[in-house]
Amino acid sequence: MNRAAVYVLLLVAWSAGMFGAGWAWRGDRAETKAARHEASTSAGQVQQLTETRAVEHSQAESLATIGAKHEEARTAATAVPAAVAAGVRDGSLQLRDDLATCNTARLSQAAAGAVERDQAAQLRAEVAGALVQIGRDADDHIRACQAVIAADRTGVNQ
Repeated sequence: MNRAAVYVLLLVAWSAGMFGAGWAWRGDRAETKAARHEASTSAGQVQQLTETRAVEHSQAESLATIGAKHEEARTAATAVPAAVAAGVRDGSLQLRDDLATCNTARLSQAAAGAVERDQAAQLRAEVAGALVQIGRDADDHIRACQAVIAADRTGVNQ
């Protein structure tokens, strides 16, 4: 082979080597760029996930607080009927006329004996206590539901 052919072959080999090295370098740069983009995207997703978890934890804590208050109110409500009945009996609480007369309206005053009037008075006090407890339970339940809704809406708006 002559020298010119050898130089041409060396030039072709050198050019092919440079082309391959450039191609590999370009690929490495593209992979590095893609890896950096993926890392930044992953970091953003991790931050968003952390923020979402923090919001969920704060909502769970507020709902747990609401639930604890509701359970305390339910526990305290068990003493209401006895307190109302005692208050009616000792005169510190008075029933409205329509509730006070509902049980005795059926009996005429002439036919009702002293024992029956005492039993009716005691029954009125017990009924009043039960009615107050029912009303209080309903109010407590509604307040707890409203607090849950308010907490949920506050969490959605954040």
